[in-house]
Amino acid sequence: MAMGSGQAAGRSLQLSVVGAGTADTELFGRARSVGRAVAEAGAVVVCGGLGGVMAGACRGAREAGGLTVGLLPGDDPAAANPWVEIVVPTGLGHGRNVLVVQAGDAVLALPGSWGTASEVALALKAGRPVVGVGAWDDMEGVVRVDDPAAAVAEAVRRARGGR
Repeated sequence: MAMGSGQAAGRSLQLSVVGAGTADTELFGRARSVGRAVAEAGAVVVCGGLGGVMAGACRGAREAGGLTVGLLPGDDPAAANPWVEIVVPTGLGHGRNVLVVQAGDAVLALPGSWGTASEVALALKAGRPVVGVGAWDDMEGVVRVDDPAAAVAEAVRRARGGR
């Protein structure tokens, strides 16, 4: 199996999940499905570690036996959502968005606002594949896939060098 340029042999695939910090039941459920699919693909969820989409993705991944990493904007590890297994308090505020993007071999972008838009833009600038899960197809370079499981499969394929 061919690896993407950012993935070292023997290392787990890491998929960054970005989206709104607050989520209604539908968006939380979609994020939870994304997290579950990431874990089922054998990949690690990397996110900003807080609520909304981040909490949904972490919950879904943990329920499926997956690993979750939260890169927090502040310096308090207790701020992490309860499904983050590895907590990294960065103290960088919104600057942590760069770390979230750089840590992923690909980015799964769910609906969100300016913080999510910045992560999508940073990912595209860094050459990371970006799959919009029902969102962000208005940004050049983002591939939109509405179904969470299919979106994860596409992100995995692109992370491993597929176009």
